[in-house]
Amino acid sequence: MRSQPVLVFDGDCGFCTTSVAFAERRVRPRCRSVPWQFADLGALGVTQERAEHEVLWVTPTGAVYGGAHAVAKLLLSAGRGWAPLGALLTLPPLRWAAHRVYRLVADNRQRMPGGTAACALPGNHEGQVRAQVQAHP
Repeated sequence: MRSQPVLVFDGDCGFCTTSVAFAERRVRPRCRSVPWQFADLGALGVTQERAEHEVLWVTPTGAVYGGAHAVAKLLLSAGRGWAPLGALLTLPPLRWAAHRVYRLVADNRQRMPGGTAACALPGNHEGQVRAQVQAHP
């Protein structure tokens, strides 16, 4: 079992990499950050398709949280002033709004500051991943 959570993100995406670097510098979550391209996804219990679709927070016990919920977990782990924000993101209706905002940003990350064409999500897996994510929230 791992001793700390793992944040899995898309290392080929400039926007994602910049966002994680910002979080590490300013938010300082208690986790290990790793691009999915260099992670042992099988050992973490996640598929490549899901890792391509959203940022993931994998707990030491193997629970996996994705998207806005992963961001909330990251904020909660940081403590200080960040934990209350993370807690708010887990409560309806803010949780629903956070999910929509996360999807909007993730689906358009190639258009975000630092984003490039390489940041675009693969389109052929979206329906399959969405079904998997809904089955395992």
